[in-house]
Amino acid sequence: MNNLLVHLIVLALGVCTAQRLVQVQESPLVRAEGYHITILCNVSGYSGSTQQNFEWSIYLPSAPERQIQIISTNDPTFPYAVYGNRVQNKEIYIERVDRDSVLLHITNLQPEDAGQYECHTPNTESAYWGSYSAKGNLIVIPDTLSATSVPQTLSKVEGDSLELLCEVSKQTLQHTHLAVSWYLQKGDQNLKVISLTRDFILRPGEAYRQRQASGNVRLDKTGGTLYKLTIYKLQPFDKGEFFCEAREWIQDADKSWYTIATKRTDKTIVNIKGVDRDFSVQLENDGRFFTAGDTMELKCVIDAQNVQDRYFSVLWIFNGTQIANIGRNAVPTVNGNYASRDQMGRVRFAKESDTTYLLKIYHVRLEDSGKYHCRVTESEKTVTGDFISRETTKSGKILINVQPVKSDLSVVVTSNTTRVLEGDLLEFVCNVRSAKRNRRQLTVVWQLINKQKQTTDIISLDRDGTQLLGTLYRVRGASGEVRLARVRPESFTLVVHNAMVSDDGEYVCTVAEWVMNTDGDWQRIGKHSDHAVATVTPLESSFSVTAITRTPSVVYDHTFELQCFIRPVFPSRVPVSVTWKFQPGGSGPSYELVTFTHDATIAWGDEMANFKTKTLITKSASNIVRLSVSKASDLEAGRYQCVAELWHRNHMDQWIKKASKSSNPLEVKVKPPDCKLKVDKMRRNLVVTEKSDVHLNCSIRNQTSPDAQFAVLWYMQKSPDKSNKLILKSRRDSVVEHGNWLGRGEKSKERLQFDKPSTGLYTLVLQNANVDDSGWYYCQVEEWLLNPNDVWYKLGEKTSESTVVTVQHPENNLQILKTEQNISMPEDSWIQLDCNISNRTSLDSQLSVTWYVWRMLEPERQRIFRLNRNSVFEYGGSADNAVRLKDRLQFERSSTGLYSLGLQRATTGDSGGYYCHVEEWLLDPQNIWYKVGEDQSGMTAVTVQQPEFKMQVDKTELNITVSNKGNFQLNCNVTFRTRGDSRFAVSWLAWKSKGAVDRMVKETILKIDQNSVFEYGSSRSGAEGMKDRLKLERPSSGLYSLTVRNADTSDSGSYYCHVEEWIQNANNAWYKLGEGESGLLIITIQNAGSSLQEAICSNDALFYFIFFYPFPIFGILLIAILLTRYKTMNAQKKSDGKNGVPLLWIKEPAVTYSPTSLEPPDFRIGPGGLA
Repeated sequence: MNNLLVHLIVLALGVCTAQRLVQVQESPLVRAEGYHITILCNVSGYSGSTQQNFEWSIYLPSAPERQIQIISTNDPTFPYAVYGNRVQNKEIYIERVDRDSVLLHITNLQPEDAGQYECHTPNTESAYWGSYSAKGNLIVIPDTLSATSVPQTLSKVEGDSLELLCEVSKQTLQHTHLAVSWYLQKGDQNLKVISLTRDFILRPGEAYRQRQASGNVRLDKTGGTLYKLTIYKLQPFDKGEFFCEAREWIQDADKSWYTIATKRTDKTIVNIKGVDRDFSVQLENDGRFFTAGDTMELKCVIDAQNVQDRYFSVLWIFNGTQIANIGRNAVPTVNGNYASRDQMGRVRFAKESDTTYLLKIYHVRLEDSGKYHCRVTESEKTVTGDFISRETTKSGKILINVQPVKSDLSVVVTSNTTRVLEGDLLEFVCNVRSAKRNRRQLTVVWQLINKQKQTTDIISLDRDGTQLLGTLYRVRGASGEVRLARVRPESFTLVVHNAMVSDDGEYVCTVAEWVMNTDGDWQRIGKHSDHAVATVTPLESSFSVTAITRTPSVVYDHTFELQCFIRPVFPSRVPVSVTWKFQPGGSGPSYELVTFTHDATIAWGDEMANFKTKTLITKSASNIVRLSVSKASDLEAGRYQCVAELWHRNHMDQWIKKASKSSNPLEVKVKPPDCKLKVDKMRRNLVVTEKSDVHLNCSIRNQTSPDAQFAVLWYMQKSPDKSNKLILKSRRDSVVEHGNWLGRGEKSKERLQFDKPSTGLYTLVLQNANVDDSGWYYCQVEEWLLNPNDVWYKLGEKTSESTVVTVQHPENNLQILKTEQNISMPEDSWIQLDCNISNRTSLDSQLSVTWYVWRMLEPERQRIFRLNRNSVFEYGGSADNAVRLKDRLQFERSSTGLYSLGLQRATTGDSGGYYCHVEEWLLDPQNIWYKVGEDQSGMTAVTVQQPEFKMQVDKTELNITVSNKGNFQLNCNVTFRTRGDSRFAVSWLAWKSKGAVDRMVKETILKIDQNSVFEYGSSRSGAEGMKDRLKLERPSSGLYSLTVRNADTSDSGSYYCHVEEWIQNANNAWYKLGEGESGLLIITIQNAGSSLQEAICSNDALFYFIFFYPFPIFGILLIAILLTRYKTMNAQKKSDGKNGVPLLWIKEPAVTYSPTSLEPPDFRIGPGGLA
């Protein structure tokens, strides 16, 4: 019973105390080998003020379940031996940030330091309540950062350009950013020249900011790894050692950026020899004392090097006032009253040469007396064409004295009030001394020259005693604050009451002496002045307002306090009003909360009514105003500012705000309690088949308050790099809203079922899933609480780990028989092509079957027939092909899985490799057909053969001699043909000798194609000349006879015929099956009239026998010749005149005879043929 009571008391105390929470730096942390790293750990939610102790351990990847102790804040024996030396050598140590926060330091990170680190805090309370340890992962990666630059020593001249290269690379697998900076080392100081930040932003160093803006300093990235620094127009300041620094940055899990590696390159020494760019200015003149009406000339002379290549502008200054400016283009700009004198030609400003600038005044006046000097400014032209001022030099001042006719006046200004406070009295006395007093009049002008060198007329006294107030002093003069009194004839007193800050400056009394000339006109003969400096100290010169707070951040329902310090403490005649202003949310307009007025009343603002019931404001004698706000909420979060105003009475006894100053703004943040929401972070993979249901869970593991309400949002991503889409949202009030999930509309909503089966568990069921539903699914939970103003606000949100859903099509089971075969057949046969489907995915599927053919020497396959899934026939791959194939193709489906395609009347063009390609289509849950698989059969090699070529042509060779003008016949005899319906194409050709060198030329005599179309040869001198002498006969189907009539010697040659056999295929197309040639027929043509003469003259014995034998035997010989002639004529008649050669008694005549010739023998007489 006593133990039960103790447990109840402990439980009660535990409920009343906070829950302990240990947190480590958000992981994973990716760090590079060899660098110093830290890991933060803090504990909260414990009771009391006891300093907390920390213990660090590691779980190595090789043994994730084994704890290895590293270091402890209170136990020196805590480290294991493997870490003992490193802890003792301070390579690993703990830095205490606060009593409940520490940093673990590892000075030289090693690869074996990678693992899961655990931070543990021993319990300091009487009971255990909460979490006492937290873990975080540390990933150690190799240091792959490299930065190199060639070390060198460069000597440059001022004005030169400098280019330096730095090569930076990395091979880090993680996503990191590079930052590259160039530095100039001058002694121990490293000056940044320019850098390219990790966000790819160029940032110049402070010393190079202006030169970078003018384009004289550049940093360019050339290629993938080179960074080029360019400095144009080097200056002596650039002398030193340049080096490049590369930093590799990585973004941690808490979105902060961390430098994991740094490299510096070798240094390049740059020496710069300066160029003398200094210049001096002198003012030259021909005198310093002038009388009114003289001509005055001043010259501003520049002494510099390379003046012609430099840009100078000259400013002429008279008594501190700019009177003219001669710019870089030598065009003068004249100011003030000198402009009118310039227009009248009484003054001249000009540039005489590159080094000399002229000021010339004609007819000088008394007012031209004063100090003259010139100020010369050199400008530098930038790369953009703009000019920037580089250096300014002034000449010495020359005092020019223009004397009147004669005047001996002297003026002295005295004052006892040269230093006064604002509101006091200023008094100045102007005393005039002169030896001459007869017939003269004085005019007095009091002027103020302020700190800006601006001259203002205060009051003047004319010759007749008339006073004239300056424009800016008329109001004050009318109220009596500004007065001019002539106490004595030669004493003029200026009194300024209630001095203002604007009255600070130099007070000048100018007295002019006037005399009357002979014409009765007053002429000024002299003017003299003196001055006194007065300083008016403003009341607000040390006026300051400062605001502070010790509670810049508070939790809902807590109190915060703001303080406003006003310094110095002003006298009672200068009251101070204080106003607190508030800017809600830190942006937008500001509103006045409350005001302590100068007459000690409190005025509340009208805009923020919620502050009146929870705000307390107090003001102390030391001008400290406190603003305290209780029960803080979001409405009180924002920016606060204290505004103080100084007041004083003017000469009309009216309160006037003298000065106003605002304090620094104070940002007050009112935040909700820390969110402790946790959701299930387990990653899941879910694989389902199409049309199944997908069940998704979202589990809340922890919540901040039992009164919290939750909104659950379900999202889906097609892939991790795609944007997410809202599927469904359950608001905190249980109202369900559907998102535009893939734009699927109302049908998608019907497939979703959302439920909350138990506290903290939300489920989503996706029914009838399809392939498009595959993706990454996760839930996002929002925790909502009531704020102090009874308004629901979102405290925080957490996202679960993704559930990877894969919706798969049914497995492809389509199979086609892969049988390979070779088929040979003659033309006009039937080709049977089978496509046998042995298996399919589903009996409800639809099939598309396509037959293709690969033909020899064709680069691509040709489609010959297709049966699509809708049972529509498609013939061929083109319209022309479809027409030729449609009548020859026959499709048949003899069984469930057997598809046959028949090709009739096969031709040789049908030879090739045939196969079928099958696609299987299924209907998905959205009633859309999709292709589930495809397969193809084995190759069927089809060879369609032509008929065997059997044609034969008679190849008998003959030698024929034909007399001139005779006829000869060329026969072409086809003795055998392949088929009875074949056709022939016949050509006659001849080889003939041309020219004196026996060059042989082939001529075509006549062509007859397979369609009996004639074509004659094209040679005009040969075959073309035979056209009218040819006669063709065809005694039989295989015999062609060509007769050449009226032969001449040009017809001699070797003749033959060429025969092509053509047959018709199954598509009624004719093609050449083969070809052959006949034997040669040698034709020789001889002239008949010259035969006897040639016989006699060509035989010496015969010639002497006829002409030189003794005459006694002439009679006998004559009778013998006559008898021989008679017999020869008879023989010639019998031979029908074919040989055309008379017969003689000859010795051993040469006979040419062919036993196969149909002609009689050809007797020819050769040399020596007669006895």
